[in-house]
Amino acid sequence: MKVVVLGAGLMGKEVARDLVRSEDVKKIFLADVSTAPAKEFVNSLNTDKVEVVQLDAEDDKALRDVISHGDVVVNALFYKFNERVAKAAIDAGVHSVDLGGHIGGITESIFELHGQAVDKGVTIIPDLGVAPGMINILTGYGATKIDSVESIKLYVGGIPTTPQPPLHYIRVFSLDGVFDHYTEPSKMIQKGMLAEVESLTGLEPIYFDEFGVLEAFYTSGGISTLYKTFPHVKTLEYKTIRYKGHAEQFKLLADLGFLDKNNTVEAGGREVNVREVTREVLEKKLDIGNNVDAVLLRAIISGEKSEEQITYEYEMVVRKDTEQNVTAMARATANTISIVAQMIGKGLIGERGVFAPETVVPGREFIQEMASRGVDIKETSHRSSMIVKW
Repeated sequence: MKVVVLGAGLMGKEVARDLVRSEDVKKIFLADVSTAPAKEFVNSLNTDKVEVVQLDAEDDKALRDVISHGDVVVNALFYKFNERVAKAAIDAGVHSVDLGGHIGGITESIFELHGQAVDKGVTIIPDLGVAPGMINILTGYGATKIDSVESIKLYVGGIPTTPQPPLHYIRVFSLDGVFDHYTEPSKMIQKGMLAEVESLTGLEPIYFDEFGVLEAFYTSGGISTLYKTFPHVKTLEYKTIRYKGHAEQFKLLADLGFLDKNNTVEAGGREVNVREVTREVLEKKLDIGNNVDAVLLRAIISGEKSEEQITYEYEMVVRKDTEQNVTAMARATANTISIVAQMIGKGLIGERGVFAPETVVPGREFIQEMASRGVDIKETSHRSSMIVKW
């Protein structure tokens, strides 16, 4: 198969690295507006599979032309491009996957393209990062083992293994994305009713071996399409994992308006956007540098099977690959989207149209593929007999 990777940033590069290892992938087109850094990266791979292509993704014709080179396109651009890429992929008759952007109705708009995708015979799967993405796949897999799902609780976080004050956090993907997740409302299901809650609230302790007691809190976008796929559950919630105190610190920034997209002030005789200034300051303070990051995940799916209460729990802890200098977040995210792209290209996923990850990605095979890449996802289960009172 031939694969087009849009964006040669942190995730796009690692997608290309993973694709190079596959015998099924014969050619990779790595497209970016800046080709010099992409070429430098490709030279380090010691392969002739990858061709670097210059692309301004704002140019719809150029975008379609580049996408036309592949059988599958992996969209590793910032999520504002997701709908544009999906439309271009459908026009070109190319399967497409993206890293997600379940904020501002972006993913919902992509699902409206389902009929067009069916007509063109292509598969579109959005939201294929870690959260959303990996947690959707694991939730869907766990749900296949339960007759009636009642509760879905999801926890994910990217954190430094050696936290430094004052924020005990490092930047492993776009801070604009982080700010959006912290300021947009979080969807959830409570007592069987769909609701929205303020992000950075719902604080609770969560424990992981070697990390101790951390904190988890509501953030937007995490449940993605799950509330539509499982509308009848009693509980559905997603929380982000951080070191203790993080939510309080960022809630203060949010309450003061530092994360507001539209907040401008006059400084030095000119108008400046407060969020842009905040982002620039924090990018320098939170640069990963030589720090080692980790991604923690826990997905708990509970319900009834054969008149017993049963719970399936999936847990992952992955750390930075210091030998190849690949962050934990890139290992978890890039491998997820690369695996699914290859599943489509090889025909393991054969449905045509626009689909949520939890509905079409085979969970057992996904877990096996992640394990082959050194990312282990552990499954545990426990059950208890139901007591019926007459």
